[in-house]
Amino acid sequence: MFIKKTDNITINKIVSLVPSLTELLFDLGLEKNIKGITNFCISPKDKVKKIEKIGGTKNINIDKINTINPDLIIASKEENTKKQIEELSKKYNIYLTDINTLDDALTEINNIGIITKTKKNAKQIINKIKHNFSKISLSLNGKSFAFFIWNNPLMVVGKNTFINDIMKKTGGKNIFDFKHDRYPVTTLNEIEKLNPDIIFLSTEPYKFTEKHKKIFTNLKSTKLFIVDCEYFAWYGSRLIKSPEYINNLIKKI
Repeated sequence: MFIKKTDNITINKIVSLVPSLTELLFDLGLEKNIKGITNFCISPKDKVKKIEKIGGTKNINIDKINTINPDLIIASKEENTKKQIEELSKKYNIYLTDINTLDDALTEINNIGIITKTKKNAKQIINKIKHNFSKISLSLNGKSFAFFIWNNPLMVVGKNTFINDIMKKTGGKNIFDFKHDRYPVTTLNEIEKLNPDIIFLSTEPYKFTEKHKKIFTNLKSTKLFIVDCEYFAWYGSRLIKSPEYINNLIKKI
């Protein structure tokens, strides 16, 4: 079933289907309870190696989860597939997160803290995130940007997404705010017409590298940066470190 934050369940075994929330669970002090994670759960690096892997975020190995028989599964509306989550919900307690803004992330961290009886640790994490975001001292001052997350086809961050909400903290203007799609597909021709001041090339889900900058050689006045997407897209305890990364990035711009 899809549990509510008020449900009272005993949790000894947890499976996490979301990399950023796996990191959060470790930071909440639940290392001994985490029995299954995805292949993409890479942090904390020294601890995730010994945890059972149950497939990718969108191709979960349900047989492996059945072997674990968890008391709780942490999932994400955006990162996991509806069909598999619905199948798992017939047998297991699932907490399905739906995070589109920084405020949503803080709410879900608090809820996970309540469910896992680590509310004190969750509160400390939330307070650190709030404090650090209040210390973003630099701004893009209205400069326009495009934030690329995929290549072939070219795909960018649109409005009503978590990344876009974090980018708002930089004081920049997303040139794709006018589109209804959360992750619009675009073309080089459209990018050239919109002519953003800055292009950010993300390291995930597509791993852009320096060689991809040549795609945009016609944009003479546009600055290009490879950015570590974990600081913009991971909506767990990684947010503690995001403001420092953002400040350092803006210094380069």
